[in-house]
Amino acid sequence: MKFMKIGSKPDSFKTDGNNVRYVENELASDISVNVEGSTFCLHKFPLLSKCACLQKLLSSMDKNNTDDIDISGIPGGPTAFETCAKFCYGMTVTLSAYNVVATRCAAEYLGMHETVEKGNLIYKIDVFLSSSLFRSWKDSIIVLQTTKPFLPLSEDLKLVSLCIDAIATKACVDVSHVEWSYTYNKKKLAEENNGADPIKARDVPHDWWVEDLCELEIDYYKRVIMNIKTKCIIGGEVIGEALKAYGYRRLSGFNKGVMEQGDLLKHKTVIETLVWLLPTEKNSVSCGFLLKLLKAVTMVNSGEVVKEQLVRRIGQQLEEASMAELLIKSHQGSETLYDVDLVQKIVMEFMRRDQNSEIEIQDDDDGFEVHEVRKLPGILSEASKLMVAKLIDSYLTEIAKDPNLPASKFIDLAEIVTSIPRPAHDALYRAIDMFLKEHPGITKGEKKRMCKLMDCRKLSVEACMHAVQNDRLPLRVVVQVLFFEQVRAAASSGSSTPDLPRGMGRELRSCGTYGSSRSVPTVMEDEWEAVATEEEMRALKSEIAALKLQEESGRKSMDRAGVTAISKMRSLIMSKKIFGKKSQLQSKERGEKNNGGGGGSDSSESLGSMNAAEETAKTATPSRNLTRRVSVS
Repeated sequence: MKFMKIGSKPDSFKTDGNNVRYVENELASDISVNVEGSTFCLHKFPLLSKCACLQKLLSSMDKNNTDDIDISGIPGGPTAFETCAKFCYGMTVTLSAYNVVATRCAAEYLGMHETVEKGNLIYKIDVFLSSSLFRSWKDSIIVLQTTKPFLPLSEDLKLVSLCIDAIATKACVDVSHVEWSYTYNKKKLAEENNGADPIKARDVPHDWWVEDLCELEIDYYKRVIMNIKTKCIIGGEVIGEALKAYGYRRLSGFNKGVMEQGDLLKHKTVIETLVWLLPTEKNSVSCGFLLKLLKAVTMVNSGEVVKEQLVRRIGQQLEEASMAELLIKSHQGSETLYDVDLVQKIVMEFMRRDQNSEIEIQDDDDGFEVHEVRKLPGILSEASKLMVAKLIDSYLTEIAKDPNLPASKFIDLAEIVTSIPRPAHDALYRAIDMFLKEHPGITKGEKKRMCKLMDCRKLSVEACMHAVQNDRLPLRVVVQVLFFEQVRAAASSGSSTPDLPRGMGRELRSCGTYGSSRSVPTVMEDEWEAVATEEEMRALKSEIAALKLQEESGRKSMDRAGVTAISKMRSLIMSKKIFGKKSQLQSKERGEKNNGGGGGSDSSESLGSMNAAEETAKTATPSRNLTRRVSVS
């Protein structure tokens, strides 16, 4: 740290213990100066020769025949006044970065300018600042910090702006010309170099100044960063690193994604300022840091404008995020555990980048403007989209554990990324299964929409084996999984696709995914959406076990076993359909009898339908009894 000594005489100020200060001198004091409860018994000549303010005050006091002057409003109080008084007496005064601002403001109050006497205190302080302190990195930061108590006078004297400019200029110097010491990660660098001096052991990093600026209050920090950005020398990555370091230093718990107790208004100011200072360059800050900011913004209830800005930035680099970083807690009073709506906006922003359009304006023959919208190719790479799809699948699995999460929010978020082709749907199946497990009371319509998201052909063998034994899935999904697994087995063995009962194979092939727009010709939609009973699932599991055993004896036998399993599942569905219809018809007939036999034509039609159903049941029911039971040890 640099300092300056002014004057050559020894310090002769004394105190009597009662807040009275005097100069030990042969001459008696002839003026008394009161400063905030402290009294200075001094001499007129040394003070009046350098202080224009005291000259004016004393001239007005002479009319009242008094030598007492009160200057309690002087900046810096008794300490700063004593320094100025010692300078007037020619005593040795030491100025440093810690007291130079207070002394400069006090000298301004006392009017110690060059017009009063050459080489006055203000001139000497200004020379010391410009030639010494503003050329020192650390001293410039200290001086800037000490200007805070003396606002607005320190601002009017341009001390604040001069400090900020000096700091920003040094931060923008090419690192090859940096000669002063820096504190950035000194401990870490020493460990990497076995305790050697980190400054000598390796080159100065581009962001050497980042941690030193974390000592500044947010208002000064904002002005320094703005000044640095204005000079257009430092890249956005370094600015982003500076903002990240400041957030970690100033916001307790920020690195862990939480906000500890403290001054919420102060935290809110810091967070919103960091968002405002974010560099415009893409990838200048990590997606993880942006998500931490978004979590903090949610916790301190910042405005929607700040949220929208962060959502837009996160959406531009969502592929860099991790699932844990996306888990943003909902605000107090919300029923759901996580803010799914906010994540949905981020994903929509990401997908919007792949749907850009260009508007071309042309003039027709009549002079009117014609707007032509041309679709531009997407700017997202397939790798980025696949990473986001996997990210959302993992996120869906986690939020599915929330018992208060509505199915509509789960489905809406999953549907946004359905256009992204994924080689496997195991993660999506895992998310759907988790939701069905935690939300057993969802409607058939919601379950249908949810299962439409999944492509049964893209499930792995392990996922298929789990799905066909999953009693939470609709029968339609179970049959599809079984069919496509059998097709895959046939293809791998080189045999043809197994023959299926009439209409069923065509339906399953046409509805490659659950969401086919075609209807099943032989089975009503309600029966497809039904959940298998315990007996039906037990029968299906036996057929799956048979498939495993038949695989050892040959692919043809396995194909036949697969056809048998699918046929028997179809019989189970048909039986459910027929008995369901029969139950409905019997209920309807009982109702008509209770109404006095009214509506005879409808009753006879229902009866005929029931007879036809019974005839069909006679042929369908035997297939419900398995001809063969295979146990797997």
